[in-house]
Amino acid sequence: MTHKLLLVEDETGIMQFLKQGLEEEGFIITTANNGAEGLALALNNKFDLLLLDWMLPKMTGYQLCIAFRETNKKTPIIFLTAKDTVQETIEGLKAGANDYIKKPFNFDELLERIKVQLRNKELPQLLTLGNVSIDLQKHIVTVNDMEVSLTQREFELLAYLVKNKGKVCTRTEIIQDVW
Repeated sequence: MTHKLLLVEDETGIMQFLKQGLEEEGFIITTANNGAEGLALALNNKFDLLLLDWMLPKMTGYQLCIAFRETNKKTPIIFLTAKDTVQETIEGLKAGANDYIKKPFNFDELLERIKVQLRNKELPQLLTLGNVSIDLQKHIVTVNDMEVSLTQREFELLAYLVKNKGKVCTRTEIIQDVW
């Protein structure tokens, strides 16, 4: 499946570098060089992921993120920005971003973070195995329609094992993916 990404970046060199690199990886890239144009594109088109710079003309990426989240809660958003304090990272995540990458960045890392967000988006929201149901959105586990109370880690481990049913999961894989 070919994924459509919106890249909102006002620095031409970075925009061209990212556009070319992501297109070489098979993504369809639409670009905007200011926040207002980016928001209009985001609201009027279907994208699988948004890549936003924070410091943009006409409307900041932060404002764009908040405005977009008012109507779209599911499309992943990754900030790619020179804003590099812990407080700014927290603000970006609270605004609705799914991830936050500080400039300068490594392209391969960005690519993997994009793939993770797209993989997470494609996961089913309800997992079942026999009489066990796991609602990934609400973090609820039921057995025979009775809710089971689990810690966060227990929930993540159960969901991981059900997603990998029929496969032998090594200790290393479980630690990497759950812890």
